[in-house]
Amino acid sequence: MKILTLICAMLFFGDVFGNVPGMELKSPDGNLVASFALADGGVPTYSLKYKGKDVIKTSKLGLELKEGKSLLNGFEVTDTKTSTFNETWKPVWGEVKEIVNHYNELAVTLTQKESNRFIVVRLRLFNDGLGFRYEFPEQKNLDYFVIKEERTQFALAGDHKAFWLPGDYDTQEYSTVTSNLSEVRGKMKAAVTPNASQTTFSPTGLQTPLMMKSKDGLYINIHEAALINYSLMSLNLDDKNMVLESWLTPDAVGDKGYMQAPCVSPWRTIIVSDKAGDILTSKLTYNLNEPTKFKDVSWIKPTKYVGVWWEMITGKSTWAYNDLTSVQLGVTDYSKTKPNGKHAANTAHVKEYIDFAAKNGLDAVLVEGWNEGWEDWFGKTKDYVFDFVTPYPDFDVQELHRYAASKGIKMIMHHETSSSVRNYERHLDTAYKFMKANGYDAVKSGYVGNMIPRGEHHYGQWLNNHYLYAIQKAAEYKIMVNAHEAVRPTGLARTYPNLIGNESARGTEYEAFGGNNADHTTILPFTRLIGGPMDYTPGIFETKVSAYNPANTSFVHSTLARQLALYVTMYSPLQMAADLPETYNKYMDAFQFIKDVAVDWDDTKVLEAEPGDYITFARKAKGKNNWFVGRTNDEVARTSKIDFSFLDPGKKYTATIYADAKDAHYETNPKAYTIRKIEVTSKSKLSQYCAPGGGYAISIMAK
Repeated sequence: MKILTLICAMLFFGDVFGNVPGMELKSPDGNLVASFALADGGVPTYSLKYKGKDVIKTSKLGLELKEGKSLLNGFEVTDTKTSTFNETWKPVWGEVKEIVNHYNELAVTLTQKESNRFIVVRLRLFNDGLGFRYEFPEQKNLDYFVIKEERTQFALAGDHKAFWLPGDYDTQEYSTVTSNLSEVRGKMKAAVTPNASQTTFSPTGLQTPLMMKSKDGLYINIHEAALINYSLMSLNLDDKNMVLESWLTPDAVGDKGYMQAPCVSPWRTIIVSDKAGDILTSKLTYNLNEPTKFKDVSWIKPTKYVGVWWEMITGKSTWAYNDLTSVQLGVTDYSKTKPNGKHAANTAHVKEYIDFAAKNGLDAVLVEGWNEGWEDWFGKTKDYVFDFVTPYPDFDVQELHRYAASKGIKMIMHHETSSSVRNYERHLDTAYKFMKANGYDAVKSGYVGNMIPRGEHHYGQWLNNHYLYAIQKAAEYKIMVNAHEAVRPTGLARTYPNLIGNESARGTEYEAFGGNNADHTTILPFTRLIGGPMDYTPGIFETKVSAYNPANTSFVHSTLARQLALYVTMYSPLQMAADLPETYNKYMDAFQFIKDVAVDWDDTKVLEAEPGDYITFARKAKGKNNWFVGRTNDEVARTSKIDFSFLDPGKKYTATIYADAKDAHYETNPKAYTIRKIEVTSKSKLSQYCAPGGGYAISIMAK
């Protein structure tokens, strides 16, 4: 690790009600310039330019407090400090072996004379973007305070093309809308589609990460990093002036944050480049998080798994053991109830998944619906809904532990909370002890439905603290966490690398609920994945859901070849082969790619990228000289043109190309694919057809 730190301090004095000379901060490569100044009335402001182009025009900073004078104006600059930092660190798992963390920093101390309080605005400028946050040092006149609203602005330089989701306190599971920002208001109503829990807040409210493209070719991404003990930030658009302003998630009584100094806000992040691929490879979000808290990380292992899930999502099977509509834990005697005959999580059936995983070199099996309580788990705002330790009569925990261990397969636990968070915390220690006693090293948690305590939101401060508490508590038991319906990630996996997966977006399950747009996976890496990996659950080969459930007419909006590509383009250290074993057995030639593809990487290259159109990644497997390429394509047929210059010069490789057939189409002929082998070197080039909703996957094995 190389660390260079240079610190110098300067004192600024100025009239509190006048302009203060602007302070400039340049990125290490000089392409980005951030400016900080006090406007009339002592209002803190900042701006950002990239290669001379406006990214963020002069924008206001500050917080509105519930009581007393707000932290919006009346400031004078009483101290500034600048520093430079440069290190290289190694993630526990990731897209690259090493990450460079190089920034120039400006910390501005602002004193509000009227209230005799002070705060620090800290800006860090990297080659790929800007991070800034508010810091509240310990002081006499600012100890406990309640945030009414954060008033951070992002004044844009134009009416950008945006890839956006409706702002919501409870869900991110919307389809991305692509439009100019000026069109958001007119498109919002149609964009808000039904969900199990949702609370929109504005006709121009937007979620982060917000991806945009300016008319002069800048790619701009706004998000946040290190969301700890704070409410999640959404953005509210002033569509007359093209100004985005922070909008925090409230609690049940409308407050947006309970703070005690010393404390800090999350970082507000702006990633910018004139190349789309730079957005995808940016590690700014992770760099703004603290290093890992764990001394021992040997128990954290990237995992490829199968599971009893897709057959329930499609309606072929059920989570529930019987068809009762009301049950009570500890009261209902399940041994005296009539099984519905469709319960997927039974011992014999799970053994079939274990056998498939063992035969095909996979790591683990996830089982959902194994525990009592699924008959009335949803929509009842039921407090004592699950106990996380009592299996149904047809699920033998000990026998499956023995059987899986005998085959070298790990089991993944499932904890659906039904958003009864108080109940989950009540049982958490007992549930984790039960997991470890029965050989479970990873858990998929879920937060479906409206929150209990009632009135709280999925992304409020209290819930964000809960999600982190569950991760920290899991680490005490050396358990990895894959949280679904939780808050969208903000790079916390650097600090807590046992957070190996999140959902927090519209995943593959929606292919059984009407389908995702064909361009969906060409956008998610630019938006949702900026903060961390997604458990997208790819690998669906039988694209007609009716093959499993005749009553469901949904279909997967993807060709089979693109389903393979997603293992490369949708990065995650936790990857599911989501379809049923009996389906994979029909297409073992294509399944070979899923068997071969890595889940942890030493290097990543973006070969082609344009948000909403296509993405082509090349990734080098951890500790090996094998590469994998994935291409995801939108609804337009395209030809991908790549070269293999990322390979080692002078070496020969065998490339197996899994591609769309000439007549493939995600709607009419999704399972038309071809497989061919060719020899490639670093000088090789490839032109490859990509069908509508298609793509390709390539395994490149060193000879």
